[in-house]
Amino acid sequence: MENTQKRPFGFYVCSVAFTLERFAFYSAKWLIAMFVVAKVVDGGLGLTAADAAKMSANLVAFTYLAPLFGGIISDRFIGARYLIPVGMILMGAGYLVGWQATSATMVNLMIVLVSIGTGLFKPQTNALTGRLFDDPKQLDSAFSIQYSFVNVGSFIGTTAIGLIAGSKGYAFCFLICGIMLFIDAAWFLVGWKFLGDAGKKPFKIDEHKEVKAVKKEEKKPLTSIEKKRVAAIILVSFFSVVFWVFWYLAYMPVYFYWAGDHAAANWMIGSFQIPTSWFDSLNALCCITLGPVLAAVWAKLAKRPKGDMSMFKKTALGMILLGISYVIFATADIARGGSLLPIVWLVVFGIILSLGEMVFSPLGNSFITKFAPPRLLSLMMSVWVLAVFIAAKSYGYIYEFTLKFKFSSAYFTIAAIAIVCGLILWALDGKLNSLVVEEEDSKVEQAS
Repeated sequence: MENTQKRPFGFYVCSVAFTLERFAFYSAKWLIAMFVVAKVVDGGLGLTAADAAKMSANLVAFTYLAPLFGGIISDRFIGARYLIPVGMILMGAGYLVGWQATSATMVNLMIVLVSIGTGLFKPQTNALTGRLFDDPKQLDSAFSIQYSFVNVGSFIGTTAIGLIAGSKGYAFCFLICGIMLFIDAAWFLVGWKFLGDAGKKPFKIDEHKEVKAVKKEEKKPLTSIEKKRVAAIILVSFFSVVFWVFWYLAYMPVYFYWAGDHAAANWMIGSFQIPTSWFDSLNALCCITLGPVLAAVWAKLAKRPKGDMSMFKKTALGMILLGISYVIFATADIARGGSLLPIVWLVVFGIILSLGEMVFSPLGNSFITKFAPPRLLSLMMSVWVLAVFIAAKSYGYIYEFTLKFKFSSAYFTIAAIAIVCGLILWALDGKLNSLVVEEEDSKVEQAS
C-alpha cells in the first residue's frame, strides 16, 4: 500500500536548494565551454574548443570528486547543516570570479571554488534529506521527487541562461549564477528551523551505535560471495567509465562542430537563433517527461511471469542506446553532405542520448547498496564516484583527440565501442545477476 504520510517541510527546503544550485551548475557547465572559446572582442577568452572542453570537463570532474572529502568532514567533524550554506557561498563566490574572469587562471579558480563548495553542499544535502524521514519506506519516493527538483533547476537554468547570454554576454551570466547561490544560502538559512535536529552533529557521532556495530563487523574476513560482489562492482565501474565519458563527450561537438562561426547545423527558426544551451535543456526536459514513462514500463514488465528486466540488462540497454545515439550523430554528418543539418537530427540524437542515460544511470547507488559488503559500503561508493570522476576528467582530452579525424569516422567508432560494451554487459548478465540470488548466499554460508 502506498505510503501517504505528509513529507516534512524541511524536505522541500533541501529540494528547492538543489533546484537553485543545479540551475547555476548546469548553466555554468555550458557557460564555461562557450566563454572560453568566444573571441576576446565578444567578451570571451579566445582559446580553442579543446581548451574549452577540458575546462568544462574539470568542472564536472572535480564536483564529483570533492563530495568524497566533504562527506568525510560531515561524517567526523562538523554537522552537515552548517557546511551546506558555506558550500553555497563558496560556489557563489566562484561564479563571481567567473563573472570577472579575464584569463584561464581565473576560470580555473572559479572551478576550484565551485568544486569545494559542491563538496560541502551536495552530499550533505542528500544526507540531510534522508534523515528528515522516520519511515524508510518514504525515502525512494522522496529522492525521486528531489531528482525532479534537480531537473527542473537544470531545465530552467540552461533555457534562461541561453537566452540571456545572447543579449548580455557569457560573463554576465556567471553573475546570475552567483546571485542564485546567494539566494539559495538565504533560502536555506530561513528554512533552518524546519530541519529539526537533522545534521546538527557529525553523522559518525550522531550514529555512534551503528559505528560500533560496523567496527565489530570489520573484524570478520570477507566471505567468498562478498569478494565476488566486490569484483563485480569494480567490473561494472569500468563500464560506467565508458558510458559517462561518451555521454559527457556528446555535448562538445554540439557546442563547437554543429554550432558557432562554422556551424554544420541550422540553429535558426525563422529569425530566432536557438541557443546551444537548449541542447542541455532538452536533456533535463527528457528526464522530467520520460521518467514517469520509464517507471510505468518497468512496472509493467515486473508483472510478467519472468518479472522485470535485470539491473544488468537495463544498464546494458542503456549503453546500447548510447551507441545508437552516436550512430545517429555520425549518420547526420554524412546525410547533410555539404549543407546545413536540420536541427531535428540533433533533437533526435539528444532524446536517444537522454533515454540511454535514464536507463543506465539508476545502476549507481542501487547497485552499490545491494552488492557492497556493509563494512565496505563507503569504499565501494568511492570506487563508483572515482569511475565517474575519471570519465568526466577524460572527455575533454578525448574530444581533443577526435578533432584529428573525420567527424563521422570518429563518432561511428565511439558508437561501436559503446554498443560492443553493452553487448558484453548483456552477455555477463547471468553471472553478475547470480550474485544477488539468495540461494547463492545460502550455499556459501553452508560451506563456510
